[in-house]
Amino acid sequence: MTTRSADDRPEHEGGLALDPDLPPPAVDPQVLDEQRGRWTPLRIALWVGVALLGGLAWVMIALIRGETVNAIWFVFAAVCTYFIAYRFYSTYIEKRITQADDRRATPAEYNENGQDYMPMDRRVLYGHHFAAIAGAGPLVGPVLAAQWGYLPGTLWIIVGVILAGAVQDYLVLFFSMRRGGRSLGQMAREELGLVGGMAALIATLAIMVIIVAILALVVVNALGESPWGVFSVAMTIPIALFMGVYLRFWRPGKVSEVSIIGFVLLMAAIIGGGAVAESEWGAALFTLDRTTIAWAIIIYGFVAAVLPVWLLLAPRDYLSTFMKIGTILMLAVAIVVVQPAIAAPAVSEFAGRAAGGPVVSGPLFPFLFVTIACGALSGFHALISSGTTPKLVEKERQTRLIGYGGMLMESFVAIMALVAALSIDRGIYFAMNASAAATGGTVETAAAFVNQLGLAGVNITPDVLAQTARDVGEESIVSRTGGAPTLAVGLSHIMQQLIGGSGLMSFWYHFAIMFEALFILTAVDAGTRVARFMLQDFVGNFAPRFRDTSWRTGAWVCTAVMVAGWGAILIMGVTDPLGGINSLFPLFGIANQLLAAIALAVCLAIVAGRGRVGLLWIPMVPLVFATVVTVTASLYKIFSSVPAIGYWAQHTAFQNALAEGKTSFGTAKNVEAMEAVVRNTFIQGTLSIIFVTLTVIVIGAAVIATIRSMRAGGRPSAEDQPVPSRIYAPSGFVPVPAERELEKEWAQKVPPRERSHH
Repeated sequence: MTTRSADDRPEHEGGLALDPDLPPPAVDPQVLDEQRGRWTPLRIALWVGVALLGGLAWVMIALIRGETVNAIWFVFAAVCTYFIAYRFYSTYIEKRITQADDRRATPAEYNENGQDYMPMDRRVLYGHHFAAIAGAGPLVGPVLAAQWGYLPGTLWIIVGVILAGAVQDYLVLFFSMRRGGRSLGQMAREELGLVGGMAALIATLAIMVIIVAILALVVVNALGESPWGVFSVAMTIPIALFMGVYLRFWRPGKVSEVSIIGFVLLMAAIIGGGAVAESEWGAALFTLDRTTIAWAIIIYGFVAAVLPVWLLLAPRDYLSTFMKIGTILMLAVAIVVVQPAIAAPAVSEFAGRAAGGPVVSGPLFPFLFVTIACGALSGFHALISSGTTPKLVEKERQTRLIGYGGMLMESFVAIMALVAALSIDRGIYFAMNASAAATGGTVETAAAFVNQLGLAGVNITPDVLAQTARDVGEESIVSRTGGAPTLAVGLSHIMQQLIGGSGLMSFWYHFAIMFEALFILTAVDAGTRVARFMLQDFVGNFAPRFRDTSWRTGAWVCTAVMVAGWGAILIMGVTDPLGGINSLFPLFGIANQLLAAIALAVCLAIVAGRGRVGLLWIPMVPLVFATVVTVTASLYKIFSSVPAIGYWAQHTAFQNALAEGKTSFGTAKNVEAMEAVVRNTFIQGTLSIIFVTLTVIVIGAAVIATIRSMRAGGRPSAEDQPVPSRIYAPSGFVPVPAERELEKEWAQKVPPRERSHH
């Protein structure tokens, strides 16, 4: 069965007046579904094999109890589960809820302006979207959550992404695309009414500023005094500019060609970074202090947000995706070959303690689920999915690949980070991730601290800690908190067993540090652009001209405001005696998941408005879970009397210490540091109250809107009016035969340079 030609299809198909002079803009849906879903004996055997291998892996991880568990089972369990979820669950959502129609033009086509709206090749856009959503969360969160053992984190990362994270990303991306690429806050304003909508707009703007600032701080800390990292990351900018111009003007449509060129240049920048860092001139030029790097990132964030998306942002994110996915796949291959043994218990000694552990304070529930954010469920993704990405999608069916598929890849990143953290000695793990106040900062005091924790089978010595630091080329690894250094040690520990031996541990460690900085920076530039869109939508409620994203003055003003917001917090964090923003990091996870609850609430209202009452469980299940988790965590942070957990308890303790005339208290070694703790905990506590209040208002408004829609059998849609498409692109990474046939027809009749002008 083949596609219909332009001559034998009706001019007005599905209510859309298709252009009779052009080939069809889409393969017939029945043909596409038939070729995708045809069950041959080979295909049946393949899926049975995937299911059996995944089931065996889950049995080995969850049920078999031995002294160690082979890390290879984590790879198999994750990959097999992702394949099944994407093939069956995401397809079910596409057929029953989104009902994508590739005959309809997307905003990238009918609003194309060469700046923010433009059709982008699905492979490049997948890379851009993945690079934008994959920030610090999937790298840092799983490492910190490893204190509770391997099983709780593994279950949440894999099950959570299938039922919650990927569902949210896919639905928000599709619903935003159908609404002209409107932001999450603006969609809430339209779907939930004035009160719920304004609460969502304010919450998303405030949370976005904090998220971008924290992501930027992680980059600053990773690149500080690291000439190799600074050089390699900086070189991605001219490489991306070259790729953007190459693909836009010199060789349009040649994605594979520019991908190879970009990959070669990226490898040259990475390898050359080591040589530059070792040279006298390179060390002098690229060894920058943290304040200088912070200002450089602020300037870069502004420039990246106002330049045309095709010139810098999209090609740089696409380029970064080579590094991100390449490194993660390399680590996965190394795990399969090396098969490191995981000595950590399935559920650790700290899982049953209300006070938590030395890495993360608080009980496993709810804090595991806010510590591991981006790998399973992340509200930040909803902002990207309603920010840059919906303005660049070529075809509606591509949203499943980009939204659901992109989130599955990020979940795999989180699993690899968890395995890397678990692969190192548990004594080293706790010595690295406990605070300096707990470890004492030296190898002797750190070893004593870890040994007194009472961990089964753990007896670390100062010599082991010192030798590990020498192996990775660091002066010390004690209290290198934040997760990123631990991941780098874990990656270097695994990779040196595959390539190079212990002599290359230092190379792999610094490679991982640079990889993490590059990984997170892409979320900063995309986040800044999305923040600009959000502010333009918000201001547009009062001054409609601001909603026009092509209006340069409005774009520059809104970008400057948002960059000033997160930039001020970033500078405060870099220059504060206690690293002020570091004390806001616990709020990152809670705020991020509160944002996810807002996004899922908006999706619930939209699904109900479409009259899909029988499908409300799809957004409702993750919404209920996210609400319970985040509200509970917020209540702990607001009302707990334990200073290590509660913001106000810590605020009161330090305030009382100052009132008593003490010059040092707890982790604060002087009065200035004590005052900083008082100030920061006040900010934390206040923001926690504001965020949870706004979220409850939004969820309440969504429930009311849902009930009204159920009683009325639906409500008028806020979607843009359908516009017939005049371009064509396949829906997945690999086109099916009918899609390849239609591609040839378009190539013969419409040259690549002319397609964007139709």
